[in-house]
Amino acid sequence: MALPALGIPRLSGLPHRAEINARPSPNCGERRGGVRPDLIVLHYTAMANARAAEDRLCDPSAEVSAHYLIAGDGAVTQLVAEEARAWHAGAGRWGAVADVNSRSIGIELDNRGTHPFAAPQMDALEALLAGIMARWQIPPQRVIGHSDMAPGRKVDPGPRFDWARLARQGLAIATPRIFAENSGDTAQLSADLHRLGYTAECDDATRLAAFRLRHRPHHHGPPDGIDAALARELAARFPVDGRPASA
Repeated sequence: MALPALGIPRLSGLPHRAEINARPSPNCGERRGGVRPDLIVLHYTAMANARAAEDRLCDPSAEVSAHYLIAGDGAVTQLVAEEARAWHAGAGRWGAVADVNSRSIGIELDNRGTHPFAAPQMDALEALLAGIMARWQIPPQRVIGHSDMAPGRKVDPGPRFDWARLARQGLAIATPRIFAENSGDTAQLSADLHRLGYTAECDDATRLAAFRLRHRPHHHGPPDGIDAALARELAARFPVDGRPASA
C-alpha cells in the first residue's frame, strides 16, 4: 500500500524544538479490522543514539518501526502516521487486545535503559502524549510500557523511566501509596493483575516482575502484601476491559 501522509502535528507548550521532524518509514500497514488506536506503548531504543535508532526503524529489512522517536535533546521525529499500524509491539497482549500494533501508537525514546531519561526528552514526551491522547481520546490508563504487554520478553521503558512524572500531568496512572506489608491478600494477586491488563501468556512470577517494573522498580523477592494491595486498588480503579473494545 502507499505510505499514508504523516500529517505532522505541532507540539505546544515547549519553548524549543516545538516542530516535529518527519522521516516516513516503510515499515507500516493498515490497522487490521479498521480499528482506531486506543493504547499508547512507550519503549526505549537500546541503541547507541537516536540516529542509529531512526535508521533501524526505517530499514525495510529490520521490519520494525514506531510512530514517533524522541531523542535525548527533545527532538521528535514522526516515522509512521498515527492512522497507520506501526510494527513496534510484537507478541504480547493487554487485556483482551492481542494485536497491540493495530490498537496502539508506539513511541520510542532514545535511551539504552542504563541511565535516566533526559529532561528535554521528558518535556517533549509530555507534549506529544497530551496531543495524541486528546486526538484519539485515550485515557491515562491506556498509556503502558512495552514491558506491561510483553512480560519477560521486554523490559522497556525500564526501571529508570519516570512514570510518576507522567502521572502528575494526568498522562499515566499513578502508583497508589501503600505502606503496610500485610495490606493485601497475595492469593488474589494473579487475578487482580489479569483484571488490570497483565494478560500476556507467562507464569505468575514473570507477570509480577512486569508489574513491579512499573509500580515497584528495584523490588524483588516473593509476592507480598504491598504487591497485592497495589494490584487490587489499581484493578478496581482501572479494569482493563471495563469499557467495550474489540480485539
